[in-house]
Amino acid sequence: MSHEAVKERVCAANKEINRVQLAILTWGNASEVDREAGVFAIKPSGVDYDDMTPADIPLVSLETGEPVEGKMNPSSDTATHWHLYRAFPDMGGIVHTHSPYATAWAQAQRDIPCLGTTHADTFYGSVPCTRALTQVEIEAAYELNTGKVIEAHFKRNGLKPGELPGVLVSSHAPFTWGANAMKAVVNGRILEAIAKMAATTLALSPDMGPVDPFLLDKHYLRKHGTNAYYGQKQKEGAPGFGG
Repeated sequence: MSHEAVKERVCAANKEINRVQLAILTWGNASEVDREAGVFAIKPSGVDYDDMTPADIPLVSLETGEPVEGKMNPSSDTATHWHLYRAFPDMGGIVHTHSPYATAWAQAQRDIPCLGTTHADTFYGSVPCTRALTQVEIEAAYELNTGKVIEAHFKRNGLKPGELPGVLVSSHAPFTWGANAMKAVVNGRILEAIAKMAATTLALSPDMGPVDPFLLDKHYLRKHGTNAYYGQKQKEGAPGFGG
């Protein structure tokens, strides 16, 4: 079976991370899963975005988490992507960056509160920040345990990845996701924008609290609810996961 199409999409998504300045140097990675084929494609580790081609994109087994195709080593964050794909079957693409404002919130170990409608259009509530990993978790299987901590946070708090298409890993950086790799990049851009807006808002008004629930509902549900009316009607079967 040919996997050229998913490799091309993942290569394009990784280049987009760089183009929209969500990452400098090689500090970001995008992946996309093909559940029917049982594999996901992901950025090769340490490869410059400008030099990357679809032929460089490795494939990883969804069952084992081990590389199954490609000459280059997959991203060092592969185990995190692998665990999230297995934990959340609706995820189609995942992006990890160190975008400055979202990373600052992660380093501060703080959720990003929903302070306005720009945030509410995509994230149905605060962007969550996980607990810090323990020394044992970091030394034993850091990347895998990063995925496990994200999964545990969502499930323990009754959060839905489709309503909150991103997370901050404590003292680390953001992960975002969506129907495919490019949609995950879009959600990464949105997360960085609202992280910057929230930081600026709280600098101007430190006591500002979250928006009223009815305003959150209005803005999120008009885009994503059963009776959503924002934008143009999607064709049947078009991906809409993650905002």
